[in-house]
Amino acid sequence: MGDATLTGLSGKVAVVTGAGRMRSIGRSIAVDLAKAGCNIVLTGTGRDPSRYPEDEQAVGWGDIGAVAKEVEAAGAEALAVVSDVRDAAAIDSLADQTIERFGRIDFVINNAGAARGEDRKPVAEVDIDVWRNVIETNLYGTFLMSRAFGQRLIAQGEGGAIINISSIAGKALPPNTSAYAASKAGIQALTACMAREVGQHGVRVNAICPGIIDTFRMDDIGRGETWDEMVRTRIPLGRAGQGSDISNMTVFLCSDQGSWTTGQSINVDGGTVVQH
Repeated sequence: MGDATLTGLSGKVAVVTGAGRMRSIGRSIAVDLAKAGCNIVLTGTGRDPSRYPEDEQAVGWGDIGAVAKEVEAAGAEALAVVSDVRDAAAIDSLADQTIERFGRIDFVINNAGAARGEDRKPVAEVDIDVWRNVIETNLYGTFLMSRAFGQRLIAQGEGGAIINISSIAGKALPPNTSAYAASKAGIQALTACMAREVGQHGVRVNAICPGIIDTFRMDDIGRGETWDEMVRTRIPLGRAGQGSDISNMTVFLCSDQGSWTTGQSINVDGGTVVQH
C-alpha cells in the first residue's frame, strides 16, 4: 500500500477565480492549495466594500487581498488580480501576469460564479439580461478561462489540471433554476469534451459538483428553522457542506494521487444527488 500523503503539489502554481469572499468555496480552495505547497494566483471582481455582506464589513474584510495574506501565512507566494472571467482580454492578461510572476501554470480552478438572485424564477418569468449574466459568468467564463489557460498548459508541455466548480443543480435540474442549472450542465459537458481533447497532453479536466454549502451564496435562505429543515430533508449525511469539503476534493484532483482521474463531474454533496 502506498503512502497516503498527497504529492505533486509543492512548488506548483494554481489560479483560483472567485476567491475573494470571506465565507466561500474559493477562499478555502486557495488556502488549502497553499497549505499543500502551491503558489496561488487569486482573482476577484474588485467589489466595492459597500457591497460586502454585513459580516465582511464588520471585520474590515479585504477581499482577494485578505485571502492573499492567508496564502502567504501558509508559506506560499500569492498574486491577487482584479479580473472579469467574462472578458477574454482580461483573461489573457491574467495568464500573462501569472507566467510573468511565476514562470509557469499548473492548475486552474474555475470557481467564479454569478450570485443567486432574480434568476431563481420560472423560465417564462426570467429577465433576459439576468439569464445572460448567469450564462456568461458561469459557462462562458469557464470556457474563456479553460481556452486561454488550456492553450498555455498545452504549450508548456508538462501536463496540469483544470478543475471546474459546477453544481449538483446541473444534474438534478430543479424548477426555478433554469439559467443556473443550464450553465452548470453546460460546464459538465465542457469538462467532458475538453478532457478528451487535452488528455494526450497530460492535462486533466474535471468538475466538482457541490451540494448545499454553508457560504454567503446561501444567505438569501437565512439560517434557522428553514435552513435546518432543508438540511435535514435533503442531505442524507445530515449536515451542510463547508468550503473545506470542496477544497479537499480539489487538492486531491490536482495531486499525483488524482492523476488518473479526468473527464468526471464528481458530486460532493453529502449524498443529496446520486446522478452521474
